[in-house]
Amino acid sequence: MGYDTPLSVRVWGDWACFTRPEMKVERVSYPVMTPSAARGILEAIFWKPEFTWRIEEIWVLRPIRYFSILRNEVNTRQSHRAAQEWERTGGGYVAAEDRAQRHTLALRDVAYIIHAFPIPKPGAADAAKYRDQFRRRVDRGQCFSRPYLGCREFSAWFGPVEGTEQPVPMTADLGRMLYDLEHPTGKSGSAQPRFFHARLDAGILRVPLRPDTEE
Repeated sequence: MGYDTPLSVRVWGDWACFTRPEMKVERVSYPVMTPSAARGILEAIFWKPEFTWRIEEIWVLRPIRYFSILRNEVNTRQSHRAAQEWERTGGGYVAAEDRAQRHTLALRDVAYIIHAFPIPKPGAADAAKYRDQFRRRVDRGQCFSRPYLGCREFSAWFGPVEGTEQPVPMTADLGRMLYDLEHPTGKSGSAQPRFFHARLDAGILRVPLRPDTEE
């Protein structure tokens, strides 16, 4: 790896929902940010095809609090292919006819510190320049796209770690948590979810190098 100290960024927001994939209809959030959501935030701040982010730890800085809302959502996922078909043969999509009200159990007033390493891919340059660029972007508040906390409508703010932050004094077994979605190499089809056994130890979620072998 070449570096013993991970890069760090502080993220926070009013709302968050890190949806449990086993909930098929209603949205229910994990109590803590998932590694895949943390990686998505880092990629929104700084992404290059020459490296990947490996999440080391996630610090929970504020008490875990839930809230529930009802939202209008559409049932059908729209696609560019469907739009092209409508253009060719006629027809279209009316959201009001495809709308359903769904319950969401989300988190409120959240804040985290993400610790992660940029891992260069084979043949890529040393990670030093990526580390420097990431720090500069965090200091300036720059990002490729606005980071979000699980759902795109739950925007996240981010900034450098001040050094005085302390994780919440909470220890709990969180059970199976989504590690990431594994896309088949050179094949089409849906991604395969991978899980790991998560534990919050004095407010810190430590992420293993790889997910559990059992799905």
